[in-house]
Amino acid sequence: MCKEDVKLTRSEMREQAFMLLFSKSFDDEPLEATIDDNAEMFKGGVCAYAQAAVSGIEDKRDEIDEIISSKLKKGWTLRRLSKPSLAILRLAVFEIMYLDNIPDGVAVNEAVELAKKYTIDESGFINGILGSVVRDKEGAK
Repeated sequence: MCKEDVKLTRSEMREQAFMLLFSKSFDDEPLEATIDDNAEMFKGGVCAYAQAAVSGIEDKRDEIDEIISSKLKKGWTLRRLSKPSLAILRLAVFEIMYLDNIPDGVAVNEAVELAKKYTIDESGFINGILGSVVRDKEGAK
């Protein structure tokens, strides 16, 4: 759990969620174990937002993965994506589709920033996928 005296920006909270998702992609441990194993990596522990986001993503993972898969070029699968890109996409799609308190544009922009930091030249790809997700969401309204 995150200590109350540690104040994180929304971007730092999102980065924690990304790091937990990325870490989780290497094992089949229960979510609680992944959080416990990684808590010391973060100043003040894992924040509530990161825990809630990762838990929500785990609960909606099949739906989220289907949304991402539907946006990939023919012949591409989730397995072909880098682990950092997949973690970033899962987090952003979760925020876009399931969190009303985060504007879609913010979720996309933050995902692109994470991609610039943690991937090699995949920010444009991530932006394109997420832009398509947002357009489909807006078209469905």
